[in-house]
Amino acid sequence: MIYLTVSALTKYIKSKLEGDKHLVSVYLKGEISNFKQHSRGHLYFTIKDEGAQINAIMFVTDARSLTAFPKDGDQVLVKGKISLYEPSGSYSLQVSELKVEGIGELYIKYEQLKKEYEEKGYFLATHKQIIPKFPNAIGVVTSPTGAVILDIKNTIQRRYPFVELFLYPALVQGPDSAKSIARQIERANIEQKIDVLIVGRGGGSIEDLWGFNEALVIEAIFKSKIPIITAIGHETDSTISDFVGDLRAPTPTAAAELATPNQVEINDDVDRLTYQLNQNFKLYCERLKTNLVHLDQRLISPFEKWNQGKEKLSQLELQLNKHYQYLLESKRQAVAYNVQSLVNPEVKLKMAFERVSTLKASLSQIAKNLFSHKEHHFKLLNAQLKALNPLFMMDKGFVIVSKAEKIIKSTKQVELDDKLEITFIDGKVKAKVTEKEE
Repeated sequence: MIYLTVSALTKYIKSKLEGDKHLVSVYLKGEISNFKQHSRGHLYFTIKDEGAQINAIMFVTDARSLTAFPKDGDQVLVKGKISLYEPSGSYSLQVSELKVEGIGELYIKYEQLKKEYEEKGYFLATHKQIIPKFPNAIGVVTSPTGAVILDIKNTIQRRYPFVELFLYPALVQGPDSAKSIARQIERANIEQKIDVLIVGRGGGSIEDLWGFNEALVIEAIFKSKIPIITAIGHETDSTISDFVGDLRAPTPTAAAELATPNQVEINDDVDRLTYQLNQNFKLYCERLKTNLVHLDQRLISPFEKWNQGKEKLSQLELQLNKHYQYLLESKRQAVAYNVQSLVNPEVKLKMAFERVSTLKASLSQIAKNLFSHKEHHFKLLNAQLKALNPLFMMDKGFVIVSKAEKIIKSTKQVELDDKLEITFIDGKVKAKVTEKEE
């Protein structure tokens, strides 16, 4: 019996695969998934259909011919050859040509669901709940055997070990995952043990994460009375649950950080506030001591205080008497002045009559002057009006000559044999032009 080494068997399989004439030029049609670009420019992705999938690589030398890189969900037509990677014993398709044909059915369904729930208002900020800053208990809906729960436990232990952690185990992949996730979210809301709930899983393709796009999970998150942080897939992955949740974290570790305060930062804040409190207390005590010294310096005996009050009272009485005397003298002088200015009513009446007579004479003279001025102005205007009157000019021998009811002002308006009408001051005459001189 001859036993082969693994390397020998792998090399044999490699030679069979890569030497098969049917596998050196393969044309495939399928959907892109798990698309990644290496830092060196190589493209790594999966080509799949409803029944199977195959890993593929497109080296940078071939990728340079692409006008645009494909993305997850694109339907593509590819040409390549089958190759086997010996260290892992895995085979893949080495793509040399790639053409995008369309978008995958699953991505079309994803966009349709996203649009539907967005129109329903499930993504609005008004529905988002506030994540408590200092939770007493945190729940996690995820797989009990995955790396997510371990990452969250380690992060919480490092940042905020005082909080209690509850695991709500659920299937996070496969046909029954949506029902399992929704059931655990509802369970957490019924039990009411926690202040915030993290719903998450590790990265994967759109098929792997599809349970988080199902209506059961979306409705459970939307109706949850407990604030929910979603941590589904990697930072580039996006599910409808992420849009519905109250807060989205790029990774499970980030979700744990968003759900808890940092113990180190809290201790630093406590130390800083304690220092400020001590400093403020010292300053307060110093101010009290200073005020006490000032009060002690201002403190006097009751007897001395009474003497000071008595002296102040005497001063006020003296000022009051002076003010009273001044006020009394002012009133006396005012009365004397009023008595002196008092006039006999008969004398006052006589003075009023005299003033009326004076005003009456003044008014009469003003009226005469005004009448004389107006009369003179009237005569002046009358003379000006008379000078402008055309009949006044006709008194001096001037006449008005017209032809066909139009006034003649120039010999150029008249022709021989024209009939003219001449208006005098006392009548009109008809005339005929027999001669014309210019």
